[in-house]
Amino acid sequence: MTSEIKFTPNTAGVTDPKGFFANGVSADIRRKGNDRLDTGIVFSKTPCAAVGVFTKNRVKAAPVLQCEGVLNSGGSVYGIVANSGNANACTGAQGKVDAKTMGDQAASACGVEAGTFLVCSTGRIGDLLPMDRISPAIAKSGAGIVNGDVDGESFSNCILTSDTKKKTCTATFEVDGKLVSIAGSAKGAGMIQPNMATMLAFITTDIAADRTVLKQLLSETVKHTFNAITVDGDMSTNDTVLVLANGESGVTLDDACLETFKEALFLICDNLADKIVADGERITKVVELLITGADNEEGAENIARAIGNSLLVKTSWFGNDPNWGRLMDALGYADSEFDPDKIDISYGEIPALVSGTPIPENKPKWKQVVSERRFTIHINMHAGESSYRLRASDLTEGYVDFNKSE
Repeated sequence: MTSEIKFTPNTAGVTDPKGFFANGVSADIRRKGNDRLDTGIVFSKTPCAAVGVFTKNRVKAAPVLQCEGVLNSGGSVYGIVANSGNANACTGAQGKVDAKTMGDQAASACGVEAGTFLVCSTGRIGDLLPMDRISPAIAKSGAGIVNGDVDGESFSNCILTSDTKKKTCTATFEVDGKLVSIAGSAKGAGMIQPNMATMLAFITTDIAADRTVLKQLLSETVKHTFNAITVDGDMSTNDTVLVLANGESGVTLDDACLETFKEALFLICDNLADKIVADGERITKVVELLITGADNEEGAENIARAIGNSLLVKTSWFGNDPNWGRLMDALGYADSEFDPDKIDISYGEIPALVSGTPIPENKPKWKQVVSERRFTIHINMHAGESSYRLRASDLTEGYVDFNKSE
């Protein structure tokens, strides 16, 4: 018998499931002369089934290639080593050597064989990793793990770049009296337009799972969570979502608990994805775009992304301006079939357009909705049965100022 899911939005993160250890340390990768956490390890003494989903950018960072290589080998995985402050992207042959070295050093520090660690990096593109700083930090982190560090919070902080806060959550449920936990830690604030975003997400669970089943569940879930957000329309070189399952709960993922686990995984990914958008660089608004009645799902997604990435639309949100004309313009260049005279648009529950006809007397109410920190725009295309949800942000002067130089 499977119990209901208990979901907690802000937790220790990856160390909540049984058998996972973690910490974060400082290597001063950014060379600021401070003790900001920037290097860390997640580790399970029990070997894990591990799966991942990665950026679709043709320019893949060295750690992405390292992860793909380890996962494609089909062997067990014991952990993840990650750093912030340097993406190890566009770094040529040396970058690949450094990514492999990071994984092998983490494995050695934790007392397991080489080739059993996944590597993730995030930060500035185009600079070689300062391995003279990172290697001692990995050794220090590994020593803490061997001594029993269960510090999910410091790990969650060590992966942050322009983020203003850590992003964690945990879900639990029982199967025949045995507690199953699944938890996540993520980072991301800018360069966010998945097909995967400068975002990293690490999910741990103490359920025992078949890799094929786990990969299918992750791929399906990512499609409607991490891949359904946008801040600035830029797809990163380093985007990675990893799941590690160590079986320490004594429960096996099978038909009896499959739907419950699937729901718990969605809750974790959806919450972390929402936290990424909400922490977008200098944003002031989180907008849920709900497209319904589209001719097909691809068309619904095209419409949502055309609107969510439109600079004119995003700046109007920042100005508290319910400028639905800009939404219609974006609809017009999205790759989808529809009749403009059948479209309904509403801000929250307030109609702005009904069957292609404006409702101007509602403008004060639209403006009130758009003035909120969070709101929903619902667009019914009346062209079919498909739908798509995208969470987007506004675009502010602060974003431009923050990103005009590094």
